[in-house]
Amino acid sequence: MTGPIRVLVVDDDRGARALHAGFVSDTRGFVVVATAGTGEAALEHSRSGVDLILLDMRLPGISGIEVLHRLRTLGDDGPDVLVISSSQDQTTVRQALAARVVGYLVKPFTQAALGERLERYAADRERIVIGDRDALLAQGEIDRLLSTGTIRTAPAAASGTRRAAGRMTGGGDHAGLPKGLAAPTLAQVVAALDPVVALTGAEVATACGISRATANRYLTHLVDTGVIHLSHRYGKRGRPQVLYRLAPSPER
Repeated sequence: MTGPIRVLVVDDDRGARALHAGFVSDTRGFVVVATAGTGEAALEHSRSGVDLILLDMRLPGISGIEVLHRLRTLGDDGPDVLVISSSQDQTTVRQALAARVVGYLVKPFTQAALGERLERYAADRERIVIGDRDALLAQGEIDRLLSTGTIRTAPAAASGTRRAAGRMTGGGDHAGLPKGLAAPTLAQVVAALDPVVALTGAEVATACGISRATANRYLTHLVDTGVIHLSHRYGKRGRPQVLYRLAPSPER
């Protein structure tokens, strides 16, 4: 991919806008093209060559959720969105995730935390572009992908893996697994999933070093048991992509 990733920073607080814009500017491969303090301004700037929006949820006028809803009408032509918000209530988080954001970062956060999210996003964009070109991977690249175990993971996913594993097998009893499913592979599939960033079955298969057919059997079981959520991404042509995301652990 050529050129830096163009970022719009949206926050109603002037100090936060300046701080987060500085964080982005210090991250290699990213450039801040504009900042905005309202939802209306965010939508206006989104039409002028923006790749990624850092979007606060609490905005005057049009809320962050409404901005997300309007951006979805743009389809594949719209910019990606990384939510940066102090809002942690289930309603706001679920609505944001339903809009297929690329991440949800709770404020306040450190420069390192945002930098890590941006670098992961850049890597994902590059991988998608390479995949769209049907590029062939060298043996060393294939070995690297297999050895790393996952393509995209988030810190939140690691903390939720044990809880998800317990839910999928009744607290660690693997005797109830359907025939043909192995507990170690099942745990590996869960570990490859993320509660925010949705993955396709092919991406899960690559992350775990298993075949597409094998990954689909485990993913189907996890959907049936409520461990992961299933959604669809509708592109400009062809059948929609099936996406999988780790389900949030139930409140206790």
